[in-house]
Amino acid sequence: MSVIESIAVLQDEMTRWRRDIHAHPELGFEETRTSDIVAEKLRAFGLEVHRGIGKTGVVGVLRAGSGTRSIGLRADMDALPILEANTFEHRSSHDGVMHACGHDGHTTMLLGAARHLAKTRNFSGTVNLVFQPAEEAGMNGGAERMIADGLFERFPCDAIFGMHNSPGYPAGTFMFNSGPSMSASDTVNIKIHGRGGHASRPHLTVDPILIAGSLVMALQSVVSRNVDPRQAAVVTIGTLHAGTVRNVIPAHAEMSLSVRSFDNEVRDRLQERITALVTGHVQGYGGSVELEYIRGYPVLVNSPAETEFARQVAEDLVGEERTVFPFGTVTGSEDFAYFLEHRPGSFVRIGNGDTAMVHSAAYDFNDANLTVGAAYWARLVETYLA
Repeated sequence: MSVIESIAVLQDEMTRWRRDIHAHPELGFEETRTSDIVAEKLRAFGLEVHRGIGKTGVVGVLRAGSGTRSIGLRADMDALPILEANTFEHRSSHDGVMHACGHDGHTTMLLGAARHLAKTRNFSGTVNLVFQPAEEAGMNGGAERMIADGLFERFPCDAIFGMHNSPGYPAGTFMFNSGPSMSASDTVNIKIHGRGGHASRPHLTVDPILIAGSLVMALQSVVSRNVDPRQAAVVTIGTLHAGTVRNVIPAHAEMSLSVRSFDNEVRDRLQERITALVTGHVQGYGGSVELEYIRGYPVLVNSPAETEFARQVAEDLVGEERTVFPFGTVTGSEDFAYFLEHRPGSFVRIGNGDTAMVHSAAYDFNDANLTVGAAYWARLVETYLA
């Protein structure tokens, strides 16, 4: 019996687990119910369970044979502050919070793999199953907290792997990319100080709305005129707030930016140019500025050898036609990048079918992936710790 056939008998049970987690979403570092479920199931399967790593994180440890090698597999558990638009029976029971990124499915696939591995123990070595909180934080997230709590010292891993679903690609298809694969994510908060006054006497003011409007256009030159065209980068103005009434020129305007890059030199260059441009631009109009530049998640860099290994496992499991390499870069960001700064490994993608995009109020994880995703994790462990 193949690993897919073996795990397929759990499909209905895994679907119930996944939909229960979906119906009870929890935000980052608040995943108490979810981590309770994870810990309870891991113990029932016969794993050694450790809790409170990264506040609400859980690590399950499974050993078999006499092998000295070890592998880590990671799933994220947190939800997003989004009001769910779906009306199916397992929709979120918590208004304003939903699993809009598929972490309920990621957690369930890893639980399914844990059950299979604990039953068969067809490997020799140590498996560390990492159930991580607060991936969606954007900064100071669960990966950093788990590492700070001694994750890799307490649970050594020769390599670590993660998986994320991708809507728009066929369910059960695995995608891989080597090297820089997901962008660094930085945030810039800008407060422009002008001089307010009456709308009919603009010559007596320093208009922060005029400055902000001009700055919106000026910032579009940062990538096009400061970054090598062969490199990828994104500067997006996400918020712009100023004023409350039509006949008053306000004293302040506030903006926030999202900055993405795939190279550390480009990342440094973006910070340098944005800081200089914003400061000089505002001062040129007679205003002053407060600028806060916050470094978020780093570039996610997949190790070539581990990525090729992970790709080969997928090809052996589902065939060449359902294995995509190279998949290319993704401008989203992931705190799995911190794990890859400490250990070699790879971040794998699995197609979610023709579903709504992640972070959408209409999104739902595709349950058809539960069996094949769990089987992939199990086969990865069995091959790595053969």
